[in-house]
Amino acid sequence: MGQDAFMERLSSTGGIFQCKIYLLLLAMDCSGLKVMVPSQTVHGIRGQALYLPVHYGFHTPASDIQIIWLFERPHTMPKYLLGSVNKSVVPDLEYQHKFTMMPPNASLLINPLQFTDEGNYIVKVNIQGNGTLSSSQKIQVTVDDPVAKPVVWTHPSSGAVEYVGNITLVCQVEGGTRLAYQWLKNGKPVCTSSTYSFSPQNNTLHISPVTKEDIGNYSCLVKNPVSEMESNIIMPTIYYGPYGLQVNSDKGLKVGEVFTVDLGEAILFDCSADSYPPNTYSWIRRTDNTTYVIKYGPRLEVASEKVAQKTTDYVCCAYNNITGRRDETRFTVIITSTGQRQNTGERKHFQAMKMLWMTLEYMNLLLFQMPLVFPGCQVGLFQPPMVYQGKICIVQFTKLFSTSLPNSRIIQSEISWANQYIGVK
Repeated sequence: MGQDAFMERLSSTGGIFQCKIYLLLLAMDCSGLKVMVPSQTVHGIRGQALYLPVHYGFHTPASDIQIIWLFERPHTMPKYLLGSVNKSVVPDLEYQHKFTMMPPNASLLINPLQFTDEGNYIVKVNIQGNGTLSSSQKIQVTVDDPVAKPVVWTHPSSGAVEYVGNITLVCQVEGGTRLAYQWLKNGKPVCTSSTYSFSPQNNTLHISPVTKEDIGNYSCLVKNPVSEMESNIIMPTIYYGPYGLQVNSDKGLKVGEVFTVDLGEAILFDCSADSYPPNTYSWIRRTDNTTYVIKYGPRLEVASEKVAQKTTDYVCCAYNNITGRRDETRFTVIITSTGQRQNTGERKHFQAMKMLWMTLEYMNLLLFQMPLVFPGCQVGLFQPPMVYQGKICIVQFTKLFSTSLPNSRIIQSEISWANQYIGVK
């Protein structure tokens, strides 16, 4: 089988890897003549020069060295571009100003590169000595325009409501060929999921339905064989919440949903919840089976001397006017009196114990768990009830402390009992 017939059969059944193996075997059959190119495929930019480097070597005496360059497109016969014998170049007159070679260097310069120059370039080297040695290589050349900077826009531009609306991100590119699109969220690739889908060309990302977790920095990365560009970051607008509503105070002991404050002091409450857009807040007070709004905004100040009742229920309500969702949290404020004639040590002692409003059943539970909750606190197992400043204290402590009891539904359910039988003010 001749060289051309074998090459044609190899091309129809093999690939680049098989071609490389054949060329290596062919070079060995040619008594050491080797023609080498750095890559079987070279990517060029339209309008710029493209250099195709070629190296060859042999180990036999040579009187003449012939180099020939051919060009072929799919399903067409190869065209002669230029050739040389030793240092004399013979170009095809049609291409004499486009292709350049400087023998004995076999490399080829194409300038300028156009889309019509895309195809296969074949270089053949012949060595004349005691005999004739021949070897060839083929280089595939692609021609592309560089990628222009992509632009991403969203639909709807006004945003979407969590669990209700959908958002579509579209990536547009004004320039570039053979474009490949990739979506990034916070710098990492976005993959198909139950809520993420892509258009066939991957230039559109559809999120349906949107959730709070979809909030992030999105960008579109566009590539082709000669360049890549990334769009500016865009953050879709997603409306959500409120989530995690809670009330905190600047002072006062807290047991579960109960805040305590000394008579004559003021306590400042702050109501907060995660939401976009920010929530509107309203404060509701419940006294004598009546409920009414007392203030709007995230903060509320309660002055103990201005509260008619010593135990008052409050509600903080958070409302998102875009999502239409609301949440509320309830809490109780108790005004306590420590007495004017107590000395400093007695006041601290009483403040440490003033929330111990409990039944005997809850006392039995504390006998075993109090040392864990308050390290260093000793509980008397057989101590009888002790009367201190007119208040009944079931559990005796030998170490002063100023921290609140843990969140307990039992304490919350026994507040009314404490008010009635212990007389806490």
